[in-house]
Amino acid sequence: MRQSTTNPAALSDRDFSRLAVFIHDFCGITMQPAKRSMLESRLAKRMRATGIPSMSAYVDYLFSPEGTENEKVHMIDAVTTNKTDFFREPDHFDYLSRTALPALFSGMTSNHDVVIWSAGCSTGEEPYTLAMVLSEYRVREPGSRFVILATDISMRVLEEASKGIYDEDRVEPVPLELKKKYLLRSKDQSKGLVRISRELRALVRFRQLNFMEGDFGMREPMDVIFCRNVIIYFDRPTQGRLLTRFIRHLRPGGYLFLGHSESLNGLNLPLVQVATTIYRRPL
Repeated sequence: MRQSTTNPAALSDRDFSRLAVFIHDFCGITMQPAKRSMLESRLAKRMRATGIPSMSAYVDYLFSPEGTENEKVHMIDAVTTNKTDFFREPDHFDYLSRTALPALFSGMTSNHDVVIWSAGCSTGEEPYTLAMVLSEYRVREPGSRFVILATDISMRVLEEASKGIYDEDRVEPVPLELKKKYLLRSKDQSKGLVRISRELRALVRFRQLNFMEGDFGMREPMDVIFCRNVIIYFDRPTQGRLLTRFIRHLRPGGYLFLGHSESLNGLNLPLVQVATTIYRRPL
């Protein structure tokens, strides 16, 4: 017998447990009991979108063969957090431009690209910020070549990111001179929208990636990995395993940028801290 509830959009203990285990196993996110009401709120939207009358019926559908094929991606989109901004934690971009890039380019042949990975790119603000910073660096250092890879588990946010269209208030952190160079205003200014320039959008390659995939499906080594404010959603063992895989993909001498709320304390990893939440793999 299923646990009865007066609220059809409420999760039973059993269903919350099933979902928490699935979310952790599938994408590494730990769903603590304190997040139960948040999970109910977000899944209630999916429940309504699918026309399913109760949360218990929605969970049954989700774990059915049809739901696994058709609804799983929408459920993951609903439960993942996608908070990001342009030039978030700006000291990271200062360090990248002034210290990391000169060190990386100085040790490379002229035909080598610096490869930068925005891991957990959400709606694109971080990779487009990287594209602006790298484009400005190339103005100062002609001949500098780079590739930006941006990944996220959510197809919904990747679709938004690839369009590169934002409300004007979202681009407020972008310096004025960069706005003039890289942002285009909508012809209908009453909409209050801007778009990333075509040239800048062309610098970023978006693709879906689940961090729980063993080798991320990648072969090229990375020179820089930005994975900021992502691992805070994982438990400590999952953080350790994930960061170990990142390091395998990081070229010796490459840099790993984490969020300011994240720490490697207690994790025995072959990285040297070079600035606040910035680490380098030894040469």
